[in-house]
This record gives sequence, C-alpha cells and structure tokens, in this order.
Amino acid sequence: MSLVGIVANPASGKDIRRLVSHATVVNNNEKASIVRRVLLALYASGVRRVEIMPDHFGIGQRALKGLRDRPEVVDAVSLIDMPVEHTMADSLRAAQYLRDAGAGCIVVLGGDGTCRVVAKGAGEVPLLPISTGTNNVVPTFVEGTIAGSAAAQVALRARAGWEDLCWRHKRLLVRVNGEVIDQALVEVALLSTRFTGARAVWETGTLRLVFVSRAQPVNIGLSAIIGMVRPVGPTHPGGAVVTAAADGRKVMVPIAPGVVVPVGIGEIVEMEPGIDCPVDPLRPATLALDGEREITLNRGDEATVALDLDGPWIVDVERTLALAVAQNAFVA
Repeated sequence: MSLVGIVANPASGKDIRRLVSHATVVNNNEKASIVRRVLLALYASGVRRVEIMPDHFGIGQRALKGLRDRPEVVDAVSLIDMPVEHTMADSLRAAQYLRDAGAGCIVVLGGDGTCRVVAKGAGEVPLLPISTGTNNVVPTFVEGTIAGSAAAQVALRARAGWEDLCWRHKRLLVRVNGEVIDQALVEVALLSTRFTGARAVWETGTLRLVFVSRAQPVNIGLSAIIGMVRPVGPTHPGGAVVTAAADGRKVMVPIAPGVVVPVGIGEIVEMEPGIDCPVDPLRPATLALDGEREITLNRGDEATVALDLDGPWIVDVERTLALAVAQNAFVA
C-alpha cells in the first residue's frame, strides 16, 4: 500500500472563466513546483514508490528536473506508462491505472472538474485534492509539503485504517434513459442550450435546475445558489435541488471568482439518497457537471439525478496529521 499516485491536470484553471472573472492563476510551472514539494515530503515520510501521470506540458518531468540534487527521491519516482490524449481522459486513465496498481493514495492537482474525473477511475483509493482550478469546492489550498506528508500517512497504512483518516464525499449519479452515464461530486445543472461550447459555466441566463450534494456560502460556483439560502454540509446525508425562476426571489451568488450576480430562484427541495429526481423534460438541453457542460439531452431523452452517499474517499489532512502526531509518527 506504499504506492502514491499524482495526477496533475495541466489544463486546470485555464478555462474561459479566467477571462470573464478574476480567478487566481496557477500556471503549470507552479504545479510542477507543488509536485516537487509533494515528492520531497512523501520520501521524507517513507514512501519509496510514486507514479505520476504524464502530460503534454511535462509537469512530472519538470518536477523531477528540479530534484537533480536528490537522486534518491528521483529514483523512487516514475511516470505512468500510458498514452497521452491531452484530454480529461488522461486523468481518468491514470486514476484507473493507479487503482489497479494498488495505490494507497492519489494526490490530485486541479479543480472540481479534475476531481470528478479522477474519482470516477480511482474507485476506493483515497484522494488528496490540491486546489489549482477555477471553482474549488472539493479541493483545498493545502501546501504541497503538507499534502505529501498526509498522503504518505494514508498510503503507508492498511486499508482498514482509512476511515480514521478520510471521509466519504457524496456524489450525484446522472441517468439518461435509465442508464448511469456520469457523475458529479458537487452539482448538476440543467441549462436550456443544446451546445457544450466552451464547457465552463459562468452565466445564469440559461439556468433551469441545480442539484447539489453540498452547498455552502463559502463556495464559488452554481452550488452557492443553494448555499446562500439553505446550506448543505459536505457530510450531511442529503442534498438539495432548486429551480431557477426569473420572477422568483433574488439571491446574490458568487458564480465565479470576483463575479457576484443576482439569481432568481423558486423552491428549494431536499434530495434523499437513492431517489431518482427527474430532470425538467424541456428539450434540447445540456447538463453541466461540477461547473462544466458535459451531457447534451435531445428530444425524447429522459434524465434523472440521484444522490449517492458512497462517493470517493477524501483525505482529511488535519485529522490525518493530528493522528500521526498522537502516534509519534514524526519522532525519530
């Protein structure tokens, strides 16, 4: 269980929301620097096998290039042997490989969209998400060195001990014509448009429905529509759905970094686990998953969204390190 995987998405934080909002930019050189710090902490904590997803920018190679004075760390790291398509399929394939290789933890650099895709392939392998995206509800701004230390503590333990260090994130299962075709971790939004376009959602004019697994006033994005009125905690065993209504009560919502707009809403209804909630039948339409347009619904398509409590394991960094301290893990 001592294998740790790293999936660093070179495209995270570079969608159109960077042009229409005031989001922080985490460039790929900085991602390589974060990965380098993760690697140093992993090695110092006793991890001797790390595999990194390859990508067109070469985040993994650049991270290793900066460690030429630490050959023992470099020798413990390799790139996953896989084709690179320069799409989100790379993150999915890397996560599936790491799952099958017996990884004890996967460190993810990206936003909610990257975490969603990695979670689809990771299965039961715990994820430690580091925020480098635009909308970051699932990932947090944890320093790479601290992330590496926590990931090592998880990976070096038997699976039976994960529940002490991790928590289950909820997910939203999307069914089209009776078949589960995708999932979201935070929100599923119905938009009255047939085109996925630039994918990222930063306007509310076409918004019709929003389903959420979690929604808090500290979040950025569509989930904040509910979070600003009726918060749903990340561990609360329920979700919520709201209808957009131009003539409804107005809620000021941080849709994107630096962009706070009024959104008219109708009634907010609670979602219970395992219950298929129907999606408005008006077609054509598009479903956006965690802030990105992914699924086109055509005439005759029937869609539902269901809340599932058995989503990916997420490493609780603070709890993990506190337990490690209590067990004298850092005392020579």
